[in-house]
Amino acid sequence: MIYEKIPVAVEGTVQAELALYIQDDHPETYGERRRSMILICPGGGYEHVSVREGEPVAFHFLTAGCHAAVLSYDISRQGVVHPQALKELAWSVAYIREHAACYAIDPDKILVAGFSAGAHLTASLGCFWDRAWLADMMRMPGTSYQPNGLILAYPVITSGEFAHRGSFENLLGGNAGVESASDLSLENQVTDKVPPVFMWHTAEDAAVPLENSLLFANALRRAGVNFEYHVFPHGGHGYALATKETAMKGGVGIDPQCEQWIGLCKNWLKYNFVQL
Repeated sequence: MIYEKIPVAVEGTVQAELALYIQDDHPETYGERRRSMILICPGGGYEHVSVREGEPVAFHFLTAGCHAAVLSYDISRQGVVHPQALKELAWSVAYIREHAACYAIDPDKILVAGFSAGAHLTASLGCFWDRAWLADMMRMPGTSYQPNGLILAYPVITSGEFAHRGSFENLLGGNAGVESASDLSLENQVTDKVPPVFMWHTAEDAAVPLENSLLFANALRRAGVNFEYHVFPHGGHGYALATKETAMKGGVGIDPQCEQWIGLCKNWLKYNFVQL
């Protein structure tokens, strides 16, 4: 396996970094295989980046026959506000696509996975990749950083009644920039340009209410976007893989039922993106 850390090189970056987990290419065994890439955005309320939702998840996607990457994007602790994290994610997708040949990546199968606020970041790119204002900021066409699929775990979506207020406060700070909190309420930004989505949540999530993913699922359905959506009846927020490996301090976050999500996601990948 090739493991590399790439500094994110977009204007305004403080310390954002892209970690790549690339499976070795063996043409004599696999032929000219080009694998899907899953780029992971951990959660953390735009205030920190959760290690539990990064590398352990990447290892699971490797077992699905994919390459994986983890983006440690800049957050409020670095003094940044929207759209900095979005620019860093867009740059990361563009970097991966530009270097697809040397890493044996299929440039048409680059997916972004996100958890909680990281899922808001992920879904933001899914909604905004074709917007002119983002292309102007990035100084490249939207097709350079267009995601081919989204994987959303207990996502922050809405800035309305069911908002996770802390995420939007950290995201926007005192910034009166390109978008308002209302404009970043993603259930209102879905078009038929959003790529296929896999999404899961728990009905008992007390931090980011289930209504966030319900609102997004309804918007996807109205726009005719292909999606798969799972709601588990029990479990809290921030469960990552829902196993002992990714449990929070004190053992919180282990749930055998929620643990099923990664297997369900691998099946979704198998039938939609993974060429074996």
